[in-house]
Amino acid sequence: MRQGKYRFLAWSVLPGLALYAVFVISPYVQAFYLALTDWRGVSARQKFVGLDNFARLAGDSLFWTALRHNALMLLVVPLATIGIALFLASMLNLAGRGGRAAIQGVPGAKFYKIVYFFPQLLAVSIVAVLWQFVYTPNSGLLNGALDAVGLGSLTRPWLAVPSLALPAVMTVMVWGSVGFYVVLFSAAMQSIPRDILEAAAMDGASRFVTFRRITLPLLWDTVQVAYVYLGILAMDGFALVQILTVGLNGGGPDNATEVLGLNLWRNAFVYGRFGYASAMGVAMFFLTLALAALTLRFTRRERIEY
Repeated sequence: MRQGKYRFLAWSVLPGLALYAVFVISPYVQAFYLALTDWRGVSARQKFVGLDNFARLAGDSLFWTALRHNALMLLVVPLATIGIALFLASMLNLAGRGGRAAIQGVPGAKFYKIVYFFPQLLAVSIVAVLWQFVYTPNSGLLNGALDAVGLGSLTRPWLAVPSLALPAVMTVMVWGSVGFYVVLFSAAMQSIPRDILEAAAMDGASRFVTFRRITLPLLWDTVQVAYVYLGILAMDGFALVQILTVGLNGGGPDNATEVLGLNLWRNAFVYGRFGYASAMGVAMFFLTLALAALTLRFTRRERIEY
């Protein structure tokens, strides 16, 4: 009877494993192999070149520029997104003036969560097009709002100034991501036992102290996972940069918004250097894997049971 159960479980799992191997493992293996060739993408000839692509990558100044921009995004986007999302989630779920009001949250919290979550319903390309209209120099929403409040001297061609283009792109990334994490953190906050928060309120703890001493430690696992996912998002940024920014195939002005994903795409589909692009993809794979491992390692804390 037990052998029959294990046989049934094995046959149940096998189709899923087969699909995973074909559609996930196999492309990874092919990418690792292509990274060792000079394949141009249009012929069956694939000359093995060993580690030449990786040596070339080490001397590619544009690659290092893109990596530097991704590192800056990795520093800013997750911290800004998590900080704003935690603030909004705490205001929705723990706001009020002490007592039970500080535990139940503000009226209409569910409606606000839907509003915050709305950008998640839009494709990245649509978000990028919408923000193009926001950043348009002459008739854009941002410059128009600045003119309307008497701050016309602050108007800028936001995506055409090298020092402002990358911060403008990161702003869009934060705007498009923060709503999801507001809902995620709100769900985690609602799972905190009410009696813990009631005891803190009865002891006279302020909202800030309650958040720092109780809420954040109990949410730490969720924050840790959020940072990993946002770090992966920051290591990409291809679609937003390619649509939003100026220059040939994006990345402008003057490579001020060049990112790894865009550099990879350009080498593969514009220049036909699929072997070199695969090497870049392999490098991104290990960078992302190292990011996730380091984040989970250095943000690990003792689990709090409640």
